[in-house]
Amino acid sequence: MSTLVQRVASAANLNEHSVNPNSHWVNLKGSWTTNIVLIISFRLIFSVIPWSTPELSWTLTNLSYCLFQYIMFHGIIGTPFEVNQGAYDNLTLWEQMDNGEQYTPTKKFLTVVPIVVFLLSTHYSNYDVPTFVINFTAVLIVLIAKLPAFHRVRFFGINMGQNDYN
Repeated sequence: MSTLVQRVASAANLNEHSVNPNSHWVNLKGSWTTNIVLIISFRLIFSVIPWSTPELSWTLTNLSYCLFQYIMFHGIIGTPFEVNQGAYDNLTLWEQMDNGEQYTPTKKFLTVVPIVVFLLSTHYSNYDVPTFVINFTAVLIVLIAKLPAFHRVRFFGINMGQNDYN
C-alpha cells in the first residue's frame, strides 16, 4: 500500500563502537576540507563560463552543491560493504553517519555549509527575488532532509528498500 510518508524499519541493534566503512570517512577532517574545495571548484568553474555573471555563478554554485549534497547524503541508500548483516542496507548515508546520532560535529558542519553557500549566493545576487527563491528552495530541500524528524522517513516510497515494504 502506497502512502505519502513511510518510515524505514529500525535496523538490528547497531553496536555504537562498530565502524561503518561506508560512513566513517565523513568524520575525517579531510572530508570537511574536501567540501570547501568542492565549493571553491564549483565557483571557479562557473565563473570562467564566458557569459557568466557573479550572480549566476554563485547561484549555480549553490544549486550544484545542494544537488551534490542531496544525492550524496540523502539520495543513495545502502552500503557497498557487507557489514552488520545488512543493518545499513535501507539507510541513506546521512542516516548511517554516527550510527544515527543527531547533532554530531560532522552533521553540524554539513548543515551549516549549505547555509553559508546560500547566504553568499544571496548576497552576490544582490538579493534579487527570483534568484533568492531559487537559492532558498535548493537549500531548503537539503536542510529539510537533514532534520531529525525526517530520520528514516521516506516520501512517496522514494528510497524504500526491498525489505521495507513488508
